[in-house]
Amino acid sequence: MTNSNDWKLKLRYGKETTLYTHYTVLAEGVCGEIKEGFSCPKGNAIMGIKVWATDIDESSDMVISIGNQIGFEVTGEIQIYSTEPEELPRENPHGYDIQFTPFD
Repeated sequence: MTNSNDWKLKLRYGKETTLYTHYTVLAEGVCGEIKEGFSCPKGNAIMGIKVWATDIDESSDMVISIGNQIGFEVTGEIQIYSTEPEELPRENPHGYDIQFTPFD
């Protein structure tokens, strides 16, 4: 039986490669009418998202674009961290594990 984390080790040690880098992105903004499947009261919030992106600039663009698609407008600071992935990379850049933290 293959360990479910084998892909992480293969990526880490170069046995498999990807064109993408994994980031965790935190963006300050405002929740409006959030699409079904997501939960956040209207108002100020931090959106957290994990992304596979070609570079740090693309990860910033992704949080803005994905946020707009689901009812979140980035209005403040965006923080980007290179992090260990929890999902496999795919053929194209993508985001996952979107979460909102409201604040006053």
